[in-house]
Amino acid sequence: MNYAKIKWYDVSNGPGVRVSLYVSGCRNHCKNCFNPETWDFGYGQPFTANVENSILEGLKPDYIKGFTLLGGDPFEPENQLVLAPFLERLRKQYPKKSVWAFTGYDYEADLLTGRLGDGETVLRMLKCIDVLVDGKFVEELKDLNLQFRGSSNQRIILLKPSLEQDKIVLWDEQTVV
Repeated sequence: MNYAKIKWYDVSNGPGVRVSLYVSGCRNHCKNCFNPETWDFGYGQPFTANVENSILEGLKPDYIKGFTLLGGDPFEPENQLVLAPFLERLRKQYPKKSVWAFTGYDYEADLLTGRLGDGETVLRMLKCIDVLVDGKFVEELKDLNLQFRGSSNQRIILLKPSLEQDKIVLWDEQTVV
């Protein structure tokens, strides 16, 4: 797997100061995507053990509230195989830091059904993520007033209660995650 960039002090992709990893590879190709260079699976640098360790080190300070995974698309099958064990390692090392992920895929139709890659690997990833922003960016539904998403069709899903209750539980601004 390759990654496009790492933001060490990101305040745009989740609450608080975060470390954000932009992975390479996306088949959604949303019209007017803000990162079209990340559609290419070969773009950027290889995601190595040294890169993993750097990210984990970057999460150490108390003022870093969490980690955000976006791209490209972390849920592309090629990315799942690398990201599942990394997320498990991150979650084990930092159980109190929040983990957010962004995907152009639909939570119920694509991720929970096993339609996208290996269902067990997807579930491993979902269990490590606190908040999932799902859905393709739709230019016609673009709304600059939305927090943490670009278009009104995208949802901000609290994963733990959604998985436990087998129904969608949405995040709101009063939710601390």
